[in-house]
Amino acid sequence: MASRVLWGGLSLLRLAWCLLPQSGYVHPDEFFQSPEVMAEDILGIEAARPWEFHPSSSCRTVVFPLLTSGSAFWLLRLWEELGPWPGLVNGYVLLVGPRLILTVLSFALDVAVYHLAPLWRAERWNALVLLAGSYVTLVFYTRTFSNAIEGLLFTWLLALVSPRIAWSTTAKKPVPGPWWHSWLLGGIVAAGFFNRPTFLAFALVPVFLWGICGAADPAFKSLTKAALGLLPGATLTAAVFVAADSWYFSSPSRSSTLVLTPANFLRYNLDPQNLARHGTHFRLTHLAINGFLLFGMLHAQALKVGWQQLQVCLQAFVQMGFLRVLESRNLLSSPRSHLLLLYFVPLALLSAFSHQEARFLIPLLVPLVLLCSPQTQPVPCKGTLVLFNALGALFFGCLHQGGLVPGLEHLERVVHSPVLPSVPTHYTLFFTHTYMPPRHLLHLPGLGSPVEVVDMGGTEERALCQALKNFTRQPVCQVAGGPWLCRLFVVTPGTTRPAMEKCNFPLKSETLVFPHLTLEDPPALSSLLSGAWRNHLSLHILELGETPDNMTESVLP
Repeated sequence: MASRVLWGGLSLLRLAWCLLPQSGYVHPDEFFQSPEVMAEDILGIEAARPWEFHPSSSCRTVVFPLLTSGSAFWLLRLWEELGPWPGLVNGYVLLVGPRLILTVLSFALDVAVYHLAPLWRAERWNALVLLAGSYVTLVFYTRTFSNAIEGLLFTWLLALVSPRIAWSTTAKKPVPGPWWHSWLLGGIVAAGFFNRPTFLAFALVPVFLWGICGAADPAFKSLTKAALGLLPGATLTAAVFVAADSWYFSSPSRSSTLVLTPANFLRYNLDPQNLARHGTHFRLTHLAINGFLLFGMLHAQALKVGWQQLQVCLQAFVQMGFLRVLESRNLLSSPRSHLLLLYFVPLALLSAFSHQEARFLIPLLVPLVLLCSPQTQPVPCKGTLVLFNALGALFFGCLHQGGLVPGLEHLERVVHSPVLPSVPTHYTLFFTHTYMPPRHLLHLPGLGSPVEVVDMGGTEERALCQALKNFTRQPVCQVAGGPWLCRLFVVTPGTTRPAMEKCNFPLKSETLVFPHLTLEDPPALSSLLSGAWRNHLSLHILELGETPDNMTESVLP
């Protein structure tokens, strides 16, 4: 009973934290592979379209962005056109709308684990609590990451194949599924491949086990028959994705051709030089670092169980011989062995690529919680798990680049509330040493916007000062002509705030957004122990003025 109440409380936390909303900014892909693009397409809002969604380099399917962020924005557009209370669209709604759809979809994980746990001999409510209490669920599965979609598809694939795999561990013959079952499996594999071609690494083991488990035919013949059964559903689904992408990326200036986004994705990512632009890692990063970073003690438990299973298999090979062990299939057909394969095989395949980010592993959460909640044993290290997930949720959900989204909300109010309504105002927003700002959260019109957003990235101090001096000497509003009012803002972390003072530009006002932590420019330990620690853990929004007098400072909670 206590586990059920705990799961219910964690589920409410998941929903409430989405609506609050979370201020942490995990990775630019959350915005720039879905809501940033759909906001421009559907709402006509100014946005920075990433290169993956340009017709000349179409590497991402548009189907899932349309189904998630696109659905939320279509509803907002209908409300604006037909609703009784116009003006609903603002930065908060643009942020929370797509996240809310992913949060609702994330409960499909809970439903799947509820039904999968008995099949995999896991304690149902322990597995559900591990799932709902993981910061991966609270943070990553409530955001518009393609990895979250990949995790949902992987879980649905497990839900479809698990009954047949579970039957194979008993003496009973599995009941043949309906004809559409293999079609649906093929459709999920194809959809996952178009979402992220890496989905094949996750689908390999479930499809393999589904093909050989409970089959009376030899393994090769059984696998061939299973693969042929997947073809109709996979072909039909692929045709839908190709048609949708070809329509979306077509333009009057280009001849109508079929667009194969997975082929473009693979062509780009199989080039080592392209991967080097995004960062290269040593091959054991997923195993030695990312697994612990995402799952903590659960990853350690999986390593322990895997090592124990490997020792048992090696001992059996020595005593019985390799072929006899394979013929007996007792060691390799247990639920624990299958769950280890479901966890470690995708991890090993993804480790073959030099670019390894932690979020690539979030689809492995479901088999991991099933592995770590056996019916005969209690969940290990409960206190450590609670502390680990609380710290992970705090770091990624609140601290990491945590001032950027609230800072954009503040700037949205500024640019939509001019100081002198009768005087045209031009705004220039400089972002330096932050992640790329998602411009759709400013809710700017697509054409004729008086706001210019300049992303300086990690520009060096000298180049930044020169750019600022150029804007203060020759404001773009003067080039436009007419009686314009110019306002220039610089958004920078507290750790790089002293560089602004060296530029010697006039400062009119300053607003602090707390908390904000950037790992690219982390604060020194001595600064955190000083009385100005809050300044170093804040995002600073500086407004440049023509005179340095009358500087004011305000703090946002």
